[in-house]
Amino acid sequence: MYTATAASKATTLQGPANQVFVLLRTVFTIAPVVFGLDKFTNILTDWTIYLAPVATTVIPVPAQTFMYGVGVVEVIAGITVALRPRWGSLVVAAWLLGIIINLLVLGSFFDVALRDFGLLVGALALNRLATARAR
Repeated sequence: MYTATAASKATTLQGPANQVFVLLRTVFTIAPVVFGLDKFTNILTDWTIYLAPVATTVIPVPAQTFMYGVGVVEVIAGITVALRPRWGSLVVAAWLLGIIINLLVLGSFFDVALRDFGLLVGALALNRLATARAR
C-alpha cells in the first residue's frame, strides 16, 4: 500500500499539474464570462434556439429574458472560478449538467451536449486539482 509523505503532498501541484490547474482555471473563468455576456448581445449565436420550451413553462418568461438570467449565472460562475476555483468548478459542473439535460430534453444539438459533457469532466478535473492545491 502506498502512503504519501507530508513532503510529497506538499509538492502535489508543481510542474505539469500546476500548469493544468492554471489552464483549466483560466478557461473556466473566461469562457463562462464571455458566453454569459453574449447572452445579452447574441453576437456569437441566437442562444434561444438552444433553450427547451419546457424551461419557459417552468419559469414563465420570454426565452430571451430567460437567457438574460442564464447570462448572469454564467458570469457569476466564471467569477467564482477565478476567486474560489474549488467551489466555482462545482458550480460550472452543475451548470453544464443543466445545459446537457436541457439539450437532451430539447431533442437536438446532441453534439453540443456531448461537447458540454467533456467540459463538465474538465470542470470536475479542475475541482480535483483545486482540492489538492488547497491542502
